Amino acid sequence: MKETVAPRDRRLPLLDGRGHIPVVGFGTLIPSPMATKNAVKLAIESGFRHFDCAERYLNEHVIGEALQDAFSAGLVGREDIFITTKLWNTNHRPERVEAAFEASCLRLQVDYVDAYLIHTPFAFQPGDEHDPRDEHGAVIYDDQVNLIDTWRALEALVDGGKCRAIGLSDVTLPKLKLVVEAARIKPAIVQVESHPYLPEWEMLEYCKREGIVLLAFAPLGHGMEPNLLEDPVIQSVAARLHMTPAQVSLAWAAQRGTAFLTTSVTPSRIMENANLLSIPEEALVEIDQKIETEIRFNSVVDTGVPGFIPRARPSSF
Repeated sequence: MKETVAPRDRRLPLLDGRGHIPVVGFGTLIPSPMATKNAVKLAIESGFRHFDCAERYLNEHVIGEALQDAFSAGLVGREDIFITTKLWNTNHRPERVEAAFEASCLRLQVDYVDAYLIHTPFAFQPGDEHDPRDEHGAVIYDDQVNLIDTWRALEALVDGGKCRAIGLSDVTLPKLKLVVEAARIKPAIVQVESHPYLPEWEMLEYCKREGIVLLAFAPLGHGMEPNLLEDPVIQSVAARLHMTPAQVSLAWAAQRGTAFLTTSVTPSRIMENANLLSIPEEALVEIDQKIETEIRFNSVVDTGVPGFIPRARPSSF
């Protein structure tokens, strides 16, 4: 039977009937509040139905405003939008989790979120300072709480009904396995950096076995060097298929079974990223077999401190 659902409308089921996550998602790590609001508005108009947010991005309030504008205008209903947000490192202690969750809901102006993720598995000193440092500039970690303690508090949020699914972000496979083995409610989503230069095959295969959705961030390589979109293999496939390198890279992400996030403030790029296309099986094999570059662009998985590793000239997005 011919596929009738447009690629950008495809959704992946979450564990235990906890909903369906759109394959195509919009990341909201955008420095300017006004740019964030405008980008979210454009993304909704372009067909994006998943918005990935976080307390740490400091812009949940403007995302909430943009969503309410869209709801009021009749562009979409709340039930049409999948909202993910994240618990920041300074709120890992179980007694802080519910308050942090409720604060995110208040800023986003929603009664529930579709997915709540632990932003990183690293606990920082609790408090209002998002990036606590000692006198030497070193991060102050919190050794009074462990990842399972925090996970139990997220499970309680699901029990309360205002959080439909829970998951992890910026996590290694060993830490993911630790949570899965201890969990009463297993992670439904794992958000990690993944692209043809960092395919995370072992993580993906594990997630598929466990029924977990791998949600890829930086699927286009974040415009950094080495530039994924300038890779000869990606460019060759794109030229042959009369597609852009970005379309090829996103098709690769979707067709291997992941969901993904893209971020832009440029209208033409937002529309291009929303309109997911498919590529032939032989193109997928070519990308998997011929690309030899291996690189991680974001060091957060090692430290809990977000940040793409500067290697070359900055790129507009």
